[in-house]
Amino acid sequence: MGKLYLVPTPIGNLKDITFRAVEVLKEADLILAEDTRTSGKLLKHYGITTPMHSHHMHNEHKTVEGIVNRIENGETIALISDAGTPAISDPGFLLTRACVAAGLEVDCLPGATAFVPALVNSGLPNDKFVFEGFLPVKKGRQTRLTFLAEETRTMIFYESPHKLVKTLTNFSEYFGAERKVSVSREITKLHEETVRGTVEEVSIHFENKPPKGEIVIVVSGKK
Repeated sequence: MGKLYLVPTPIGNLKDITFRAVEVLKEADLILAEDTRTSGKLLKHYGITTPMHSHHMHNEHKTVEGIVNRIENGETIALISDAGTPAISDPGFLLTRACVAAGLEVDCLPGATAFVPALVNSGLPNDKFVFEGFLPVKKGRQTRLTFLAEETRTMIFYESPHKLVKTLTNFSEYFGAERKVSVSREITKLHEETVRGTVEEVSIHFENKPPKGEIVIVVSGKK
């Protein structure tokens, strides 16, 4: 039997990858990448010449069965996303579930993921928290925000830069303008920034200074 490795990749700084991750990627029979062009830069940087196939949200339903068959036939396959840990707001769950159902070995390596440094760096309680990922864009957004208004644990969200101010406005409406929030962007990159304050204060900051890059929002729970 082969094996499936879930391999975290850097979220910005290329040095944020483990020795073991590089070793696994070099020794695998195949690397499944969310975007082969993006991942190609990382592989080239570390001299990894393992063949790559595309595996993303638009084709994963069609490719899972074939990948499982390859692992059953003895191949070692590594799954990576564009950045961070596979299956955390990225493809990976469907393939992992299929491999588990087929009795195949799955090994997830520890490594980079954006929400952990954002949470720890926020200064907000991190003994208990809930990861929400991306909020629904339209359908279900109001319902989800109404539900989360009663959440007492610290909440973590992912957001795109052009939707950040709108999301903070939603938080003000549903959680209150004085709720504590921390917004981290470009984590591990040259222009990394964390802005902390009330929802109102942070919203004003980004209205005056439109953000760029990947964003993690950490919001305190209801007292």
